Amino acid sequence: MKVKVEGNERSTIIVAAGSVTMTGKQLLPVTPISEADLHVVRAAWVSIGSQGEPTTAVTTAAALLTGEGPALAVVAGPPGYGKRTAGVRALWEAARAQQGAEGQLPALQEIRPDWDDPEAPDISVLPEEPGTGYLLDVAAEIGTWKDPVKVATALVAYAETLRRKRSFMVVVSNERGWPEGASGTLAHVVARATVRPDARRVAIAHLEHVHYKRDRLAWLRTDTSSAAPADTASHLLSRRSSPGEAVRLVAKLAAAEYSPQGLKDAVSEFQEWHDEINKVFDETQNNADDRALLIASVFLSGEDALTVQSAARKLLGEGAEQKVRTILTGPDLTARFESVNARVKERRATLEDKPGYARAVLLHLWQQRPDIHQPLLAWLSDLTSPQQPGAKRLGPISDLLVELAKAQNDIRVIDMIRDWIDHSDATEHLKLIARVLATAAEADALGPTVRARLLKWSQNTDTSVATTVALVCQTMFADRYPHQALVRLRHILGRTDRDAAVTAAEQALRSMAGQDHQLPLVWDTISKWAVEPRHLAGHRAFLSLLDPSTDPFALRVMLAAAEKQTEVKEALIQGWSAVLSDERVNPEAGDLLIAWAHARANDDLVPADLVTDILRQVVGRHLMSTPISALVFGEPDVRYDAAVIDLRKELQLPTADVLPTAGSPWRP
Repeated sequence: MKVKVEGNERSTIIVAAGSVTMTGKQLLPVTPISEADLHVVRAAWVSIGSQGEPTTAVTTAAALLTGEGPALAVVAGPPGYGKRTAGVRALWEAARAQQGAEGQLPALQEIRPDWDDPEAPDISVLPEEPGTGYLLDVAAEIGTWKDPVKVATALVAYAETLRRKRSFMVVVSNERGWPEGASGTLAHVVARATVRPDARRVAIAHLEHVHYKRDRLAWLRTDTSSAAPADTASHLLSRRSSPGEAVRLVAKLAAAEYSPQGLKDAVSEFQEWHDEINKVFDETQNNADDRALLIASVFLSGEDALTVQSAARKLLGEGAEQKVRTILTGPDLTARFESVNARVKERRATLEDKPGYARAVLLHLWQQRPDIHQPLLAWLSDLTSPQQPGAKRLGPISDLLVELAKAQNDIRVIDMIRDWIDHSDATEHLKLIARVLATAAEADALGPTVRARLLKWSQNTDTSVATTVALVCQTMFADRYPHQALVRLRHILGRTDRDAAVTAAEQALRSMAGQDHQLPLVWDTISKWAVEPRHLAGHRAFLSLLDPSTDPFALRVMLAAAEKQTEVKEALIQGWSAVLSDERVNPEAGDLLIAWAHARANDDLVPADLVTDILRQVVGRHLMSTPISALVFGEPDVRYDAAVIDLRKELQLPTADVLPTAGSPWRP
């Protein structure tokens, strides 16, 4: 279908075959497996272990996907065995085996495990498109399943459906999570990773076929007869090294300058500047000033050198030096920066000449100086407050904290960052923490635990904590995990008082609904919440979703759907009826009625007749509710504009025997 649209500047186009198809179960989100990942398994696949033994997981998995029985292979094994890459390779081999006569390969997609309840996954929300290979990585969360046998059995049944549609699935599991001992059926689908691909071969393959840097293969040579080991990077990989470590090393070798210094810098970066950092801390054992200068440079790299020095003094709890003798004693400021491996360029102090150095310093500090955790976070609170130098660096600072949490792979780091909320409720501060939590929630290993923490914190009575979770749901977290974002928003929207957390949650909801691909899920979820008796969160969500004051997109789509689908129109009427039965949201319901009247007055915004028809049915059912009475009969000392008066005229007023009695807000 081709559609030509003209004269649509600054307007929204609603396609009836797309965004207004609002019925049907909302499945888990999927993303195509990237061409980069496919290129790796095609061109740089290594099927040999460090002792020359073959790896068998891919062969077994591909045979399961293309053989008889359920189209399912569970790649299970310990961390560091390349299970995800093996899963992609197995999918690619199965796709080639099922390649159609026209040469069309089955689509390969990765399913994001965005379950409403990660401890009890609902297999019915998995997609099952014909001719598709799916990858589902649950290695980090399978250990939290309450009933793994039930979930695994459901996955096998689901895979039998996939087989009938010429589709297939690889599940990536941890070493012991898949309950293969429960039955022969569950054991039959396991492809166990027992051999780790040789890291040195992986490095060579990636350097040559992924990064196309054949000239640097000498940096990985193992023959040191003609050169000292320091002239290569070969000593960084051993038989115990994982494929992931090899890939990380090669990425740094490929990005480095092709020179002895480039190799040296790449090796140092891979080793997280271990030698350089140890040297700096050894040489500054009795020099807190220079250590503070280094820490300030970590978070303010690129800022004016004097600003960095001032921040370092604040970290020490000191002001500017007043004694001239002291000021004139000791090395110059530039020399002090250089002594901690920072450079001063055009009066700005930077660590950018050593990629990863700032992260490595922070890791060293966090591990070796645990007593500084709380003082450091308190200092960061001040550093990132308005008008302070860190305020404009919220992004880089939050990225550093995320890297800290991911590198430590320790939920205690996240818990400490959460406790940081208690020290300040400034908006900028909460946004910084929200950004850290949102990014950590997507981390491979730490992500499931962080997402569970967000669920717990969404039910916290503290306004700042709940607000922070709502802010997380305004980030990419809501795009990657929309089901889980809605669950967390539901808890926040159900708070007794309409506080800052509720307002932030409503904003997050509107942001999700403002995206065409998210609106069907948001509507499907909220339309079910709204009709639950006394469901405060559902009623707030319904009113927020359909408010055109901020962004009319969601309302326009819903009304367009209601014109074509009776069930959508009826759901709108039922939602209104439920909302008007809950006096706790009377003010918001009244505001939305007025907003609908204003939207109705704009013929280009919404279909006026449909709005009138929906409200007419709502009025007939809830005339005595406070918001409807105010709309139809008016309120004392309230002047209504033309849009409200015009809507009132169009509504069919009731007969006299059902008019409000004395004492009601009606005025003739």
